[in-house]
Amino acid sequence: MADTVLRLAVVGGRRGRHFGRALGRLADRIRLTAVCDLAAEVLDAWQSEFPGARTYQRFDDLLADDAVDAVFLATPLPLHAGQAIAALGAGKHVLSEVTANTTLDEGAALIEAVRRTGLTYMLAENYCFMRPNLMVENLAAQGLFGEVTYLEGGYLHDCRQLMHTPTGELTWRGQLRVDANSVYYPTHSLGPVARWLRAANGPGDRLVSVSAFTTRNAAVSDHFAERFGHDHPGADPGHWRQGDSGTAMITTSSGALISLRVDASSPRPHNMTHYELQGLAGAYQSARYDGEDPLVWLARDAAPARPGTEPERHWSSLWDYAAEYESDRWRDRMDVAAESGHGGGDSFVLEEFAAAISEGRQSAIDVHDAVLWSSVVPLSAESLRRGGAPVEFPDWLARPAARTGPGTAAPGSR
Repeated sequence: MADTVLRLAVVGGRRGRHFGRALGRLADRIRLTAVCDLAAEVLDAWQSEFPGARTYQRFDDLLADDAVDAVFLATPLPLHAGQAIAALGAGKHVLSEVTANTTLDEGAALIEAVRRTGLTYMLAENYCFMRPNLMVENLAAQGLFGEVTYLEGGYLHDCRQLMHTPTGELTWRGQLRVDANSVYYPTHSLGPVARWLRAANGPGDRLVSVSAFTTRNAAVSDHFAERFGHDHPGADPGHWRQGDSGTAMITTSSGALISLRVDASSPRPHNMTHYELQGLAGAYQSARYDGEDPLVWLARDAAPARPGTEPERHWSSLWDYAAEYESDRWRDRMDVAAESGHGGGDSFVLEEFAAAISEGRQSAIDVHDAVLWSSVVPLSAESLRRGGAPVEFPDWLARPAARTGPGTAAPGSR
């Protein structure tokens, strides 16, 4: 597909609408050819902005359209793996919203579909492309943190209003909490820190096991009782299998530890980013709220201790290091990215997907990372069934032998 415009179809028009501005800015590389959604009013809204786009209400009809090169799956999370496999089978490249899979069988089938077809698959994990996350990855890759020993990621976002319709029926988000108990939405938390780990410690430092724990359900049932009354089934804590807040502790082959927290139920302000990194030569902690700077400490820049005294250590703003360690993506397109959703990530996800197809290389977040990170969902569910006992990542989830060439590039290097 060298030197051609990618003909893209958006599947799932409601969530996909958030990418409309980014698609407009990338019109020289991506042409929105079609939109698929069950709701006619959603399709009408897309056509008002992109009059040339064809519309479909059946996914199979879209897959039969030879004028579509690739699909962007922005559908409910439980559909992603099956739709991705079907699209690959129909000869379409796939960009998928998170998560990639909800079971290990789905993950194995997805990896096999990409291998069999040779088509491009990318996980649209936009948090990996946020400005501070790319800068930290750059610092890690250049050894400024030293060996990394501890990482922390959190997704803390009260989404209870999205678990039901205005009249109290459960949406797919609500149904997920009835069906299972797991650390159910891990990739925003895990994606960036997994890349930092690989950048600092090398690709041989693999994820080994998951131990998971969740709180009881209280905030969700309280919300349903307040909103729909105590007779609503959701007002009963026993109606829900999913605990309000979940934590997964992941061990790695080097002895590093990753702590993930996912909480989309508890009442609190939204933490857009919640990350920490500890290395032998430096540390990082993300901003906690709008207006606060992300902070970094590097032993390289610390004043030497006087004999017989403890060294003085002080945090610095991450932005103090931007002149030297800004990612290429952000340095080149700061204004464009700042206007895109999810801290600039939405625009860069689409741009990277199109570039990977055009250049005939692996995407920056390929099917192996997508399935590995997403498999925290079933592995954490199994750990919870075993009372928090460690559950190992299966050997087949390990990335194949290290690749060489452009496909090994990090999100910020292009």
